[in-house]
Amino acid sequence: MRSKIFVLFILGLLLVGSATLASASVPTPVLQAAVPTAVPTPTPLADSVYAQIDMMNQAITNLYQRISPSVVHVTTQSQTIDFFYGTVPQEGTGSGFVYDDQGHIVTNDHVISSADQVNVLLGGGTSLPATVIGFDSYYDLAVLHVDVPANVLTPLQLGDSSQLQVGQSVAAIGNPFGLEGTLTTGIISALGRQIQTESGGTIGQAIQTDAAINPGNSGGPLLDMRGRVVGINTAINSPSGGSVGIGFAVPSNVIARVVPILISTGHFPHASLDATLVELGTEISPSQNEPSSGLLVAQLIPGGAGEKAGLQAATVQRQFGRLLVQGGDVIVSVDGHSVASRSDLQSYLEDNHKPGDQVTLSVVRNGKSMDVPLTLSEQTQAS
Repeated sequence: MRSKIFVLFILGLLLVGSATLASASVPTPVLQAAVPTAVPTPTPLADSVYAQIDMMNQAITNLYQRISPSVVHVTTQSQTIDFFYGTVPQEGTGSGFVYDDQGHIVTNDHVISSADQVNVLLGGGTSLPATVIGFDSYYDLAVLHVDVPANVLTPLQLGDSSQLQVGQSVAAIGNPFGLEGTLTTGIISALGRQIQTESGGTIGQAIQTDAAINPGNSGGPLLDMRGRVVGINTAINSPSGGSVGIGFAVPSNVIARVVPILISTGHFPHASLDATLVELGTEISPSQNEPSSGLLVAQLIPGGAGEKAGLQAATVQRQFGRLLVQGGDVIVSVDGHSVASRSDLQSYLEDNHKPGDQVTLSVVRNGKSMDVPLTLSEQTQAS
């Protein structure tokens, strides 16, 4: 028995010894601290680079300091009738700018179109009642008047919008969401855009900009870097109602042409053919003898310009839920300029003619082309 215990004891010592040797044969890892790697420091830019940035910042700051006192905050009050609540007061807000030292303020027509009362907050903080003395829904322009001494107002200078170029820096000053005296900057991102105003008119030479424009900027100036007004901010393209980098302005050359007439007469005359026109290829399919596109004369105002010129209107009938159109002249061009839509026609007439001017219409009648001279009348209804 003792011999067995002694043998087991010897075997145990041997096992412990072999385990110790095995553990001793594996080296213990030594942890070392990481050595930090030096991060290279960029070399500062040349002073000339910062000088150019400083000059641009100074130009924008100076522009704001000079121009913002001439940008006004337009507020409106109106009342609507609600079936449940009766008369409900409503307020609106927009922007405008000082046009001359006689108290004239330019803004958008849609800013004041439904207002019972209009007030103007001048850059110095003075709030004054304003009178609407002229408006034009087609160009979305309106002129207000405030009764102040001439030395109180500093008019802004109109620039030449025909000289603008895509990529040119611009600034907008206005009152987005009622936040007075807000400046945003950007570039002209496109020129000659066709936009539709709230009245249904088409402005064919609108300026597109990525300077942030939001509700409340309407009526405020779009400026070049010298502080000249190159446009009046009028609309944004946004599903959400906020700025997404696409805003539009009425060109300053339109302001220069329309506003003086609004001041003197209260309205701006628009040329008209005195005809109701339907777009071929989009609103109605052309018949076999008609061109693929153009403006079909659907109706003539009795005694109007179109009837006097000898235009022939189509016969329109509804059968089985469909419009059947027979005959009628199709206008394909005016003075050699192709017109495929009412917007094409409106833009051409607005940019080139006034009531009383004579134009030459190229029409297709019963499959034959012919020229029809026409003396434009003043627009009294949509045409």
